[in-house]
Amino acid sequence: MLNQLVNMKKAYRSSILLLALTLLVGIAEGNKGYSPDDARMTWWREARFGMFIHWGLYSIPAGEWKGETNHAEWIRTTAQIPIDEYDKFVQEFNPIKFDADEWVRMAKDAGMKYIVITSKHHDGFSLFDSRYTDFDIMSTPFKRDIMDELANACRKYGLKICWYHSIMDWHHPDYLPRRGWESRTTEGADFSRYISHMKKQLKELIQNYGDIGVLWFDGEWEETWNHEYGQDLYDYVRDLQPSIVINNRVDSGRSGMQGLTKEGNYAGDFGTPEQEIPPTGLPGIDWETCMTMNDHWGYNKHNNNWKSSKDLIQKLADIASKGGNFLLNVGPTAEGLFPQSSINRLAAMGQWMKINGESIYGTQASPFKHLSWGRCTQKAVKGGTRLYLHVFSWPENGRLVIPGIYNQPGQAFLLSDPTVELDAFRKEDAIVINVPQKVPDPINSVVAIDIAGKPDVNDPPIISAEHDIFINEMDISIVSPRENITIHYTLDGSTPSIKSPIVDGPISLTKTSQVSARLFRNGEPVSGNSQAQYTKVVPYPGLDLQDIAQGLLYGYYEGSWDQLPDFNELEVVATGFIPNFDISPRKQNDYFGFQFEGFVLLPEDGIYSFFTDSDDGSRLYIGSGLVVENDGLHGINEETGSIALSAGYHPIRVTFFEKTGANQLKISYRGPNMVKQVISEKVLVREKKS
Repeated sequence: MLNQLVNMKKAYRSSILLLALTLLVGIAEGNKGYSPDDARMTWWREARFGMFIHWGLYSIPAGEWKGETNHAEWIRTTAQIPIDEYDKFVQEFNPIKFDADEWVRMAKDAGMKYIVITSKHHDGFSLFDSRYTDFDIMSTPFKRDIMDELANACRKYGLKICWYHSIMDWHHPDYLPRRGWESRTTEGADFSRYISHMKKQLKELIQNYGDIGVLWFDGEWEETWNHEYGQDLYDYVRDLQPSIVINNRVDSGRSGMQGLTKEGNYAGDFGTPEQEIPPTGLPGIDWETCMTMNDHWGYNKHNNNWKSSKDLIQKLADIASKGGNFLLNVGPTAEGLFPQSSINRLAAMGQWMKINGESIYGTQASPFKHLSWGRCTQKAVKGGTRLYLHVFSWPENGRLVIPGIYNQPGQAFLLSDPTVELDAFRKEDAIVINVPQKVPDPINSVVAIDIAGKPDVNDPPIISAEHDIFINEMDISIVSPRENITIHYTLDGSTPSIKSPIVDGPISLTKTSQVSARLFRNGEPVSGNSQAQYTKVVPYPGLDLQDIAQGLLYGYYEGSWDQLPDFNELEVVATGFIPNFDISPRKQNDYFGFQFEGFVLLPEDGIYSFFTDSDDGSRLYIGSGLVVENDGLHGINEETGSIALSAGYHPIRVTFFEKTGANQLKISYRGPNMVKQVISEKVLVREKKS
């Protein structure tokens, strides 16, 4: 039955132009009072470096359960501990060695400007005194409000106190869904009642501890949480404290571990890449990389895979050079102590920051795409810009070259010894600085140099368009932020010269073109060459189906895969009809897959973009052509691809698999005169004969 669409697909058996799959980021217009220049964000943007703390009941087993030693803050679910047994940890949690002042002093001495601590993690245990639950710190032998002590210590030492709070709650009786392995019934559970409970706790956290810097949400990826809940919660928190900063995990629109915000979703105030640094940064977007020092967030006594101090210091410089913040995690012991390995690394970072902090705090992203010897941050100064050159590889010849920059150099000096001025001079399209032969710092030596005006680097112009394909005609844009330049272009792939046409607005294309663009100043080229291919295509014809019924045909499969299998080669467990792309007919929460087939009705000719949002892997085909590739083991991740289609019905097929953990599948599209939206069941059909 699953192969009955083959004949219909034959009309599509030709190559489909696949676009580069690009993660779209943005801030929805619905964000209450949001502006990229919002004064609320000023302190956060200047801070650049903060401490993350994961601490709770899970610190007691310290990563070990029944001989398995690779657990941490997720231990209740990774070890499948029944709730009654996990609750016993409440009477064991007695961190008598906890000292809020000592924790905050270590963060301050490390050069950190704010602390984010888990007020409540996924296990539901509250580290604060809450009147709305007995599953909190006041029910333990400790009976001290940890949040209160930390908030007071942060204000004493000049740091911002911030709360992490999990939307997901494995303990509360009204939170849904249950873990797949749990035997607890869902009878009587009311998710809306859980939301009310969560809001009451958030009100306590915001109103009982003075001004809070950040409300850092997490655990938003399960199917019960949606965009509407996220927008409402953002507004609720902002009403309680208008100055608070809120991360993008308040909404359901985070795209996987990249932590970015998907197009059209309520974003919060900043993106949250997890355990990774965006390769090129996120220009125009506030973001913060959160990262562990070893392999776990919570304390695991067996985990000795520590990142080196060198690695962490260079990561801090790398993140700042791309315009982001660094939120570095510590997982305290059940006694309330930082692991010694964490203390050692904080101390090393603090020693470096005491000398070089100026090159991190309040800086902006590097103007350079790549520097072979290290990284760069920058600040505006009177009359120009100060560049901070983070040199990881010290030049053996004593000459530090800043390539592809046209500004006039001013004073240059080492941050470790600002009294000694270094000789700096222009050489063709570079600035050369004579530096000492001896390496000032083997990890990261910072050279500061002042230049006249804003950085004028040889970045080529930016060529952009809505799509890489078009049907009749399309406009493209060619722009550059650089000053006192002209942009010359060609449409045949040749390198532009001063005699080539000048860009003076959008350029209309009516045929397949290889666009090239280059910057000129005073008749001379001052950039490399940008190129982009735009292809004129004929849309795939729509089908005029007659004998149809609403909905899709699905096949359900079970098995363990790390990537999508060929479902047509497997034995199907169950088949049926379903209104939309929906994985609810599954018979288990892990180790399963689906194949959906049918037709989608498109209203007019044009370029259509399709999106799959999945955990784990998915693919989307139009006809026999792969349009969206989102395969592999991953958290919630969105990918997109585009295709030219005529009005009418088009065969659509989606494959999906889930191995372990959370599971999700959402299919969206966007087209001419149509904003991005989930594909409605109203436009999905199947042939009745199927």
